[in-house]
Amino acid sequence: MEIKRPLKRLCKVQILRLLVLIISIVVVVFIVISQLVTFPYKSYTLNVPPVGKGILVNETAVYNNSNVSGPVLRTLSGEHKIEVNGSNDEEGCKGYGCHNGSLFLQSGMKRNDSGQTVAVALEPTRLSYMVSVLESAVAARFSKNKLLYARDRELKNARMKIENGPMLGSTEGLHGSLYRNLSRFLRSYKLMEKTLKVYIYKEGKKPIFHDPKLRGIYASEGWFMKLMEKSRNFVVRDPRKAHLFYLPFSSLKLRNTSQERTPKSRKDLEQHLKDYTSLIAGKYPFWNRTNGADHFLVACHDWAMELTKDHMVNCIRSLCNSNLARGFKIGKDTTLPATYIRSAENPVQDLGGNPPSKRPILAFFAGGMHGNLRPVLLQTWQDKDPDIKIFGPMARDIESKAKYRMYMKSSKYCICARGHEVYSPRIVEALYYECVPVIISDNYVPPFFEVLNWEAFAVFVLEKDVANLGRILRSIPDKKYLEMQKRVKMVQQHFIWHKMPVKFDLFHMILHSVWNSRVFM
Repeated sequence: MEIKRPLKRLCKVQILRLLVLIISIVVVVFIVISQLVTFPYKSYTLNVPPVGKGILVNETAVYNNSNVSGPVLRTLSGEHKIEVNGSNDEEGCKGYGCHNGSLFLQSGMKRNDSGQTVAVALEPTRLSYMVSVLESAVAARFSKNKLLYARDRELKNARMKIENGPMLGSTEGLHGSLYRNLSRFLRSYKLMEKTLKVYIYKEGKKPIFHDPKLRGIYASEGWFMKLMEKSRNFVVRDPRKAHLFYLPFSSLKLRNTSQERTPKSRKDLEQHLKDYTSLIAGKYPFWNRTNGADHFLVACHDWAMELTKDHMVNCIRSLCNSNLARGFKIGKDTTLPATYIRSAENPVQDLGGNPPSKRPILAFFAGGMHGNLRPVLLQTWQDKDPDIKIFGPMARDIESKAKYRMYMKSSKYCICARGHEVYSPRIVEALYYECVPVIISDNYVPPFFEVLNWEAFAVFVLEKDVANLGRILRSIPDKKYLEMQKRVKMVQQHFIWHKMPVKFDLFHMILHSVWNSRVFM
């Protein structure tokens, strides 16, 4: 009896320990499952802070564009001088390839608080900086596990094929120098054609919804709406089969219609869109499931970013006004090319230009004096250089419009200077007329930059370097110019509207940018 009692006590202790162990395992499993079920989209976008606020994003310093005596790192702990790797910023270097005249020198190095050496961005307008932000955004989204729905699993499979697929032998007539990675782009494009399904909400009354405008400088949003709603390859009637949900409104008509009836503030227009998304959320489960993260909009009006920055901020926004310093989110948002369409019946009217040997003008610009940059451009260069033709606004009559096109077709470089906002329809106009675009717009994210190698066919000049414009352009070797002009003609197909969409045209490229954001969400 005396032996049995200790044995019974020992068994009870072991049983209690076993119960404690089982309970602990159950708790751990519950915690893991709860994390997996947690809302999967809310925290995966990488917010790029406004320029000049002096903060670090993923250990990358963000600078403002003001002139300083040497690179200065602005952080929360103060200002620190840094050394630039391979700097070519010596006094007098103002040509193509110098620090002030191109996008070649992108970064310096610094030590963070942990003693690690990290890269820092010297200018937020540099394309390599934008690419690094894009890569950081993708990495941040994959840093946590997410609950995958059926469509998400299909996109995950597509992502694996895009990242790990074989090199493609056939390039379908595309030239590798135009792309960051041509084989990867083709894999992604083919999978988009094969896989992508879009549901278009039927809700919303005309003219703000389902009523495209096909002429003018904001025509991109209208052409996309028209072609998307007519698509048989991508559109599905059953929303459960959709990978993306299109919100078919016109930012231009939202602005203009409201103004015509009763002048309204931006807050009123924001409320109009908020009411629309509330209607969608109340009728369908899809918005609430992701808080709008698998929804997208296409909008070209200047106000579109402001009107969608709150209740539509989780959506994939294809915006003409892709201002990195005003809330445009690389890796989620995409750039919508602004296209000035004069004829809805013939959107590619007057396409083409003179060969390089018949382009006697070095650089050309004509336009309204919107914003702070253009008056400086006019004051600095008008009638100052016989090879550089800089004008103010030209008349709107037929003769003046024809003269404007003649100048673009007869110029080596076409100046695309920002106005009130960072974008300009002149960028696409330059491509139409086979003129190398010179983009002067700090913090502008160029269209399809996640795919296209813009430095192969365009020149980027910082706003502060307008006075050096002539020197920068003349420093580009003739051979380099001829290569860029040839690539302008090759890339042109990606920026053309067709009444019936064709492969690799502007409709498909816009949709591919949205697809790319969704796949790597």
